[in-house]
Amino acid sequence: MLRIGLTGGIASGKSAAAAEFGRLGVPVIDADEAARAVTAPGSPALSELAALRPGEPLVVDGELDRKRLRALLFADPALRRQVESILHPRIIEHMRAEIAAARAPYVIVAIPLLAEAGGASEMVDRVLVIDCPEELQVERLMRRDGETEAGAHRILAAQASRETRLKLADDVIENSGSLDALKAAVAQLHSRYQALSGET
Repeated sequence: MLRIGLTGGIASGKSAAAAEFGRLGVPVIDADEAARAVTAPGSPALSELAALRPGEPLVVDGELDRKRLRALLFADPALRRQVESILHPRIIEHMRAEIAAARAPYVIVAIPLLAEAGGASEMVDRVLVIDCPEELQVERLMRRDGETEAGAHRILAAQASRETRLKLADDVIENSGSLDALKAAVAQLHSRYQALSGET
């Protein structure tokens, strides 16, 4: 089974692309969903996260405060490394199990931080990058999430650079246009991946 790693910077259109592959009947294994699963109430990972900042609770009423955690991670690289050491191995293990259970010619493995996450690239055979100019990412973050321009730039600075992601790419969808254009690009790659999976 061919494993396609789907990645891209924040607000590049990864979720829309993944949803379109899903609409075409392709199993989509999503790192964000895996992260929610491994930090479910009562999980060992949640207990470890709760112990990181006793004075600044990351866990409220038994659930991870994702919005607060996200804000802290962008501001504190040391904390980000601690959180990644707790979560990344568990997320990868969870996703490997999902990949093993999938039954399809190919699967989409959606990993937003593929360029940053050590070990994640070993889970995939090809990398598809959803790409767009950084100024468009900033514009989308301001519109979608209510970020300030400075806040949007800080988020981008905390992620791998556009150049780093593109160096990993076997395939690229340039997503500066309409949703219809994105759907057409996904449909074209869907046909290609079906053909490639027949060869593997």
